[in-house]
Amino acid sequence: MADLFRFSQPFQAFLFDMDGTILTSIPAVVRAWTAWSNRVGVDVEAVMHYLHGRPARDTIRHFAPPGCDIAAELAWLDAFELQDVDGIVAIPGAAALLTRLPRHRWAVVTSANRALATMRIAAAGLPMPDLLISADDVTRGKPDPQGFAMAARHLGFAASDCLVFEDTQAGLTAGRAAGAGVLRLAGVADQADTESPWITDYTGVTVEITDAGLSVGGAITAPA
Repeated sequence: MADLFRFSQPFQAFLFDMDGTILTSIPAVVRAWTAWSNRVGVDVEAVMHYLHGRPARDTIRHFAPPGCDIAAELAWLDAFELQDVDGIVAIPGAAALLTRLPRHRWAVVTSANRALATMRIAAAGLPMPDLLISADDVTRGKPDPQGFAMAARHLGFAASDCLVFEDTQAGLTAGRAAGAGVLRLAGVADQADTESPWITDYTGVTVEITDAGLSVGGAITAPA
């Protein structure tokens, strides 16, 4: 039987990560980073373990061999990812939830660049957010809280009045550091995190929209 969770207070806005949270692009991510790792001669498994939730530029900077042109490598990866939409699908229940939420009460905060984020959101058939904070908009990527703090500010709320939906340790750390509530999407990465309530998808999530804000609860089911 599934356990139930409910946050004790309503939130004023929801801040969603993208990859692994409202959609999955794992096959495309694996293809792109495998190709890049092979291109520069670095260990694929190490790259895949490190990259979750982080901006591509940070991962490239971390692994690129001495003498690599970081900007050129990032441009190469961007071009590869922008032509690959195979296997990009919405997390179950995400489309219904996002469509139901008031447009001024949610945002996407992603470590992808804006062009890639809009391409993947469209490919997954999800509604495009009015507010999208991408890697292009921040100077410090997750696990730094800058992106979530920026999204809350643009929506007109304190970060402490927002609920962050995230799937990676870098993103969870960023959400907590911003002072927001955090709900974890239990996917392939960082399943060991036990500090936050978690869900596997949105099919068991209930959101009540009232004058007080967005009250959220639902069923917790075990990850596959």
